[in-house]
Amino acid sequence: MLSGSLWSGSLSPQQFDWVARNAIERRVPAGGFVASMGTPADQWIGVIEGLAKMSITTADGRAATFTGVTAGGWFGEGSLLKTGERWRYDAIALRETRLACIPRRIFSGLLATSLPFNRFVLAHLNARLSLFISLAEFDRLLGPDARVARCLASLFDPDLYPHTESLIELTQDEVALLSAVSRQRANRALHELKAAGLLQIEFRRIRVLDLPGLRRYAGPKVANLPAARPPAQSSGVPAAASSTPAAA
Repeated sequence: MLSGSLWSGSLSPQQFDWVARNAIERRVPAGGFVASMGTPADQWIGVIEGLAKMSITTADGRAATFTGVTAGGWFGEGSLLKTGERWRYDAIALRETRLACIPRRIFSGLLATSLPFNRFVLAHLNARLSLFISLAEFDRLLGPDARVARCLASLFDPDLYPHTESLIELTQDEVALLSAVSRQRANRALHELKAAGLLQIEFRRIRVLDLPGLRRYAGPKVANLPAARPPAQSSGVPAAASSTPAAA
């Protein structure tokens, strides 16, 4: 996981060894907390295997999911950049998930000593910001089918999830959670996207056939309706004659 990450190739052998000796592996069962809102943000977290979602739950039980993090993805850098910051969201494993965790002091040490690592973190933050802006746009302007399409497409961002392949392990329940729609609505949307030739649905997996198409998808096409007829004249009142002279 460490050697295959985009940021590690720019480290010196000594820096990489320092990271590898201090990184730890965690295993989180399905439904378990990868990070818990309100607790100290003291690790930079990468997903080795599995899937985690970033979400919040209000005191009255309402929940909102921001995005998912697939294998190869890292998160938490924004929180680590702030001294004494606590997690402002929950990160929850949607299935059994293996994590690589780099302590805050190691992350901060790389920022202080590696210019390429700084550039990576800056690009990573920019990619995450672009993702969240897009998700807000999708939620406000698009229907559920298009939201599911764009949500799936977001899991293939090369800056955030460089190792995602065309065949991704994702159940319909997980698609629903990540897209903030019901399971039934996610099922309908997936079959609509399948009919459009954008993906194939397999057992607990989705194979993306047309990633650019998913990114452009705006919803099912609606057949053109015939033009409306003008209202009929009342049978008891004759139509008024035009008083405008004809053009010469």
